[in-house]
Amino acid sequence: MTVPDADNITADHRSLHERIAADLRDEVMSGDLAPGANLPSTNQLKERFAASNATIQKAVQRLKGEGLVVGRAGAAVTVREHRQRTMHPASYMTPAPQGEPYRWLTEATKYGAVAHSTLLEVAEVCPPADVSAALNLSTGETALLRQQILTIDDEPVELVKSYYPLTIVRSTAITEKRKIKGGTPALLAELGFPPRLSVDRVSARVPTQEQFQALRLPSDLPVLRTLRIVHSDDDLPIEVTVMVKAGHLYELQYEFTPE
Repeated sequence: MTVPDADNITADHRSLHERIAADLRDEVMSGDLAPGANLPSTNQLKERFAASNATIQKAVQRLKGEGLVVGRAGAAVTVREHRQRTMHPASYMTPAPQGEPYRWLTEATKYGAVAHSTLLEVAEVCPPADVSAALNLSTGETALLRQQILTIDDEPVELVKSYYPLTIVRSTAITEKRKIKGGTPALLAELGFPPRLSVDRVSARVPTQEQFQALRLPSDLPVLRTLRIVHSDDDLPIEVTVMVKAGHLYELQYEFTPE
């Protein structure tokens, strides 16, 4: 293994309390500090990080603000139960049976949670460049946008913007501002455009102002952004969805079978 030259290692210019919070956050999310476990005491953290009492308190307060730990002054601070959820995108790609709720909602209930979707907007818009390219749209060509916020136990977990070619959805229920039983995948299948292939492109980004407010983020921690392209027969793109969720609270799990 090649050891990086010390002169080429970028210094961490974040404030000390941010660096301490980052290290503790990683231990919480990786399970080294398990749900229900106490954080090390202030004195232990002061010794470990060579930091003042005030700096340690600022770091711990940041984790409290993110909902990762709970506690009050003078008492032990503990890791909050079940904060990080593992999402399984493949579980809700198949259209729901006739009359059944959208699969994302039914999957969430399997873990004892109450899931809900709120439709925020349905409009004809010019999509972002990456969405437009995925839909094979010409410059300036519009698409239909359906925007919603997904919540679990009244906590916003995902901001979802789905775009559809107008040539496919014009004059259908997808253009109306109302929920569609079974979700749009079921309706697209009924229209003769069953989903055949989905491609996810996942990236970590600093949240936009809209995402920060919609997801009630406590700080500028990265969000997970998934650009999903759904293809039907003949590799026709029928839906492109941008899904954004808090990066410190959720992870995505994909399963692959070696060929």
